[in-house]
Amino acid sequence: MILEKLKKAVALKYDRDKDHAPRVTAKGRGRVAERIIELAREGGVPLSEDPDLVTALIQLDFDEEIPPDLYKAVAEVLAFAYRMNRRMKDMAEVMGPPDPASRPSRSSR
Repeated sequence: MILEKLKKAVALKYDRDKDHAPRVTAKGRGRVAERIIELAREGGVPLSEDPDLVTALIQLDFDEEIPPDLYKAVAEVLAFAYRMNRRMKDMAEVMGPPDPASRPSRSSR
């Protein structure tokens, strides 16, 4: 028998004007994790895989700020996300807006 490892996902939000540190906005295992990942992809949110970090973050409560011992690891993930967002913005400026006719509709997924 082959068992697939249970997926885990945690979503973070950081508003530098309001928060002292990033906060947990969503977390889950299995199907919930898959849905978090799906929504992130649909929203164009960059994804990063770090099993050790997600294991630590999933233990936090919703809306809880990350503890100081995770600042460095989370900062690396946020830096990755900011770089990816910048690349996507740069590509969009070069290529122009996407053609709405080329995007799949929700009903075709």
